Amino acid sequence: MKAHLNKPKILRLFALILFQTITYYTIAQSGQGTISGSIQNTENQPLEGINVGLQGTTFGNSTDEQGRFEIRNVAEGTYTLVASGVGYSASKQNVTVVRGKTTRLELQLNESTQQLSEIVVSGAANTYIANSPSPSLRLQTPILETPQNIQVITGQVLADQQIFDMLEGVSRNVSGVTKLEHWDNYARLNMRGSRIAPFRNGMNVQSSWGPLAEDMSMVERIEFVKGPAGFMMANGEPSGFYNVVTKKPTGLTRGAATLTVGSFDTYRATTDLDGKLSKDGKLLYRLNLMGQLRGSHRDFEYTNRYTIAPVIKYQLNERTSLTAEYTYQYAQMSAIGSAYVFSANGYGDLPRNATIAEPNLDPSVMNDHSSFLILEHKLSDTWKVTGQLAYFNYNQIGSSLWIDSVRTNGDLYRSVSSWDAFNEGKFGQIFVNGEVKTGPINHRILGGLDLGNKRYIADWNQSFSLNGYERFNIYNPVYSVPMDSLPQFDRSRSLRQRAGANILSQSYSGLYLQDEFRFWGDRIRLTLAGRLTSAKDSQYGSGTDETVFTPRVGISGSINKQTTVYALYDQAFVPQAGADFSGKAFDPITGNNLEAGLKKDWLGGRWNSTLSFYRIIKNNVLTTDPEHINFSTQLGQTQTQGVEVDVRGEIVRGLNLTLNYAYTDSKVTEDTNPENIGNAVPGATKHITNSWLSYRLGHGTFKGIGVSLGYQWQLERSSWFIFDGSESSLPDYFRMDGAISWQNDKFNIALNVNNILNEYLFSGSPYGSYYYWQTEAPRNFRLTLGYKF
Repeated sequence: MKAHLNKPKILRLFALILFQTITYYTIAQSGQGTISGSIQNTENQPLEGINVGLQGTTFGNSTDEQGRFEIRNVAEGTYTLVASGVGYSASKQNVTVVRGKTTRLELQLNESTQQLSEIVVSGAANTYIANSPSPSLRLQTPILETPQNIQVITGQVLADQQIFDMLEGVSRNVSGVTKLEHWDNYARLNMRGSRIAPFRNGMNVQSSWGPLAEDMSMVERIEFVKGPAGFMMANGEPSGFYNVVTKKPTGLTRGAATLTVGSFDTYRATTDLDGKLSKDGKLLYRLNLMGQLRGSHRDFEYTNRYTIAPVIKYQLNERTSLTAEYTYQYAQMSAIGSAYVFSANGYGDLPRNATIAEPNLDPSVMNDHSSFLILEHKLSDTWKVTGQLAYFNYNQIGSSLWIDSVRTNGDLYRSVSSWDAFNEGKFGQIFVNGEVKTGPINHRILGGLDLGNKRYIADWNQSFSLNGYERFNIYNPVYSVPMDSLPQFDRSRSLRQRAGANILSQSYSGLYLQDEFRFWGDRIRLTLAGRLTSAKDSQYGSGTDETVFTPRVGISGSINKQTTVYALYDQAFVPQAGADFSGKAFDPITGNNLEAGLKKDWLGGRWNSTLSFYRIIKNNVLTTDPEHINFSTQLGQTQTQGVEVDVRGEIVRGLNLTLNYAYTDSKVTEDTNPENIGNAVPGATKHITNSWLSYRLGHGTFKGIGVSLGYQWQLERSSWFIFDGSESSLPDYFRMDGAISWQNDKFNIALNVNNILNEYLFSGSPYGSYYYWQTEAPRNFRLTLGYKF
């Protein structure tokens, strides 16, 4: 099943990219300046998505969620700056750029009910890159100057690749991220040697099982923060996290709708409405709706979902706003676990559509509710305080398919167990950002308090065999167990009574303070920070109570306005409740990350690149006990080190590129069993490279036509569940996807084809005396028609 690929070619390609990147990093560009500023409406509300450009040039950008923009690497001289957006009158203003200086502008746009006059701005908004982190990451420093590797996947990238949810190809857009097998209701992503935590709008929502993976219809962007980030959370994996940022009102009156059909009976519709509820523009709204019916390349498998996501924002006055957000996600799917197949004869000896599912089993149903309340207040022009409350409530009624054993002739013993669950999360954050100056030093201050409480309860105690009806052989399957032979679960008692000891909970509080010292005209930036975190963790009747201080030290320096070099040291810890097979309680994970890198913006910020080197040491790591697979054992220490390269943005006019490569060396370095030392850490893949190239014609007879092509390539994979350094490793992985599309100001149509080469692709793991794996779909398509209004 291994892909036969030319490894030297890809290594030479990335060696060339690396050489060119480092070469350009050393070349200081002189005679250039920067234009930055912000744009508001007449009610002093920041305007997002406003196009800003220098007339007659290729320099341009668009405003972020705070209405801010920045145009770098502009030659000295006087220009005409043009700001325009749908629903607002275009504005022109002369601006003078001085070498080595930043010219700051504050602009205000008036609403317009008429069609915008046609003003050609060559520097159109770049929809594949983001220069600033979202407000939910708390940082006020641009990504270029932040001493950490932060990669942002924009909504346009998600749309171009027709990604429906976190279970699909999000991982291809960031170096070193892999999507591992899942239960089709929550996502598991690995990076830098371990699973990374899911955040939503700055809140750590990770649970053992859940919450329901976000549908992309409600997502504005996804931010991947690599390594520990004490400014967000200390009690998380030192490998990092991803932050899903949901759509918010923009102040613009606009709407969009899409219809999608695809392979395996896929039908999907979305609507995005954005506008004002009051004439004075103080009360804004955003409403996203999604409905989906989707089958699978495996028989009897399906996932039907819908999402309702309203957001209301009220601007109390010029300095204060209140945002209320609610999201409801509903999912109905075939029995959890139906995506897995099993064999005693090794990986991949079954067809891609093989399944152990039964057509007569009741579906599993998930109801996922989440709500946010966000209060933002400007204390002054340089100080701002933000308060956030969030509540998550996830309820599941369903069942899980698994097997007890499998023979070499294919006979296996299927079982169905109950899987009813309740997941609740309560979160609160208050943080303040500000700037002060002491002599020649500028300070950017961040301080905050985080509180959280999570609880997960599950009943998987009721289990029934499906083999009482007829022998099941995976090589010659017979389906359709009669209804009267299917299991009947007893739900007469409450979930809490049925769960027994299957209760997982965590409560935590954290206090964080950071000072970013900015020297020498802000060219050198030193970050000193610390976090005091207290966490109580309980799993299956065993608990821990830890209070830990974690420091953070970072430094970044600007070689010039578009090039930054940085270094970082940060720590994290992960509470671990529970015990091993012998009853010994687990110690918490402690970990640290040492990282250095180079960042560069190219062509006035139209595209950027990041090169990073890192080493993560983790102590007291858990893994599956190979002799008691229902238990975990503590490895001792692991070390993960590697190199990552990310390139994204508009390389030339109309040509957008996402390209990345990661080398990850993740090994066990200390263990009570000497035979484990040197083995790869479960879930680590040594070489990962991805690309997505998209080109759209901007003029001429074929204006609006676009083509895209991309690949995902993984070499020297190991399974996430258990790894012994031998036959358990997974084959190399290569997948190619592409698209063709057309769009104008109102309409767009796109045809995406996934797995163009029709490769047999899967992920899996050994499990005792046999193997399990999940196959990906063969060649398939999605056709989407969209309309903007």
